[in-house]
Amino acid sequence: MRINSAKELEVYKKAYALAMGIFEASRGFPLEEKFALTGQIRRSSRSVAMNLREAWAKRRYEAHFVSKLTDCDGENSETDTSLDFALSCGYITPEQHEVFSSQNHEIGRMLGAMIKNPAPFLLASDL
Repeated sequence: MRINSAKELEVYKKAYALAMGIFEASRGFPLEEKFALTGQIRRSSRSVAMNLREAWAKRRYEAHFVSKLTDCDGENSETDTSLDFALSCGYITPEQHEVFSSQNHEIGRMLGAMIKNPAPFLLASDL
């Protein structure tokens, strides 16, 4: 099956779902965290899906594609750290942390596989 959009990638669907789950959970964070942890965890989690869309647009060039995937992986790691802070501060429950962290790690594994083997996702050269 040919994939025509980044939105069809399983990793995109999972990243988007995680970002939405984090958004919902972060609605309960304290107001004093609005410009700190709340904003940061929302930005980093959303950035994974956004950078996947950019990577997809740049898949004609392997180096650009892998570079954007690496950005995705970095944002995903940042989200993982923010989840740890949210747990330690008591803003999410251990159960929420486990679910979100598990999703985050699965996304990281998927991104790692794409980075190691980008060829199946690249556009064929017209040259």
